[in-house]
Amino acid sequence: METPNVQSLVRGLSVIRTFNADRPRQTLAQVADATGLARATARRFLHTLVTVGYAGTDGNEFWLTPRVLELGYSYMSGLGLPAIAQPRLEELSRHVGESSSLSVLDGSDVVYVNRVPVRRIMTVSITIGTRFPAYATSMGRVILAGMTPEELDEYLATVDLRALTPSTLIDVAVLRAELQRVREQGWAIVDQELEPGLRSLAAPVYSPQGRVVAAVNISTQTVVHDLEELHRTFLPALIDTAEHITADLAATELF
Repeated sequence: METPNVQSLVRGLSVIRTFNADRPRQTLAQVADATGLARATARRFLHTLVTVGYAGTDGNEFWLTPRVLELGYSYMSGLGLPAIAQPRLEELSRHVGESSSLSVLDGSDVVYVNRVPVRRIMTVSITIGTRFPAYATSMGRVILAGMTPEELDEYLATVDLRALTPSTLIDVAVLRAELQRVREQGWAIVDQELEPGLRSLAAPVYSPQGRVVAAVNISTQTVVHDLEELHRTFLPALIDTAEHITADLAATELF
């Protein structure tokens, strides 16, 4: 049975997604170019967003308003996981002196649902809602490692494995072997595969049923901490945090 597709909703969401940290304000022409929509169509969607309060305009440029956060509030509040994890992440960041985050899998990407930033570690700004390809991130690796064989086969058959840096694993067989190693050891480390100079360590968060539902990580720069220090100092604290969040989830019976 074919899934219904409301084209106008799809187009409206595509207009919203064109706005980001690099393009917080855009002209009609820029939005039309980014979405591939005709200018008249893009204009209708932009002015509809302005009418309902999700966007603002000065007659030349458009921008999103804080009200657009309502679109994600229902998911975030229903999930409950970010509120449970927040104090644990704050404690972790205080302990190691580095940024920590929590993410879930959405399609082929990890999406940040919690973040405690200590310093800017990437060329792009990481905020709640930021997405990265799962295969090239430590959080993505631990979530992928928790998949069933059938789920992983489907993921690898559909994902576009692109080299984001010279270190990115894009060979399917090599990636499979790495995910098996992550599954066995219970954590993942990604060294400069997402961006040069960035190292990240992640551990899984489990549901009471034993499924990996999220991942927590610590991110740092190569010039600040070497791999040996990550293993010796960061890994025990990270695993302890992930285990505490898992226990908190079980106590709240969210899943």
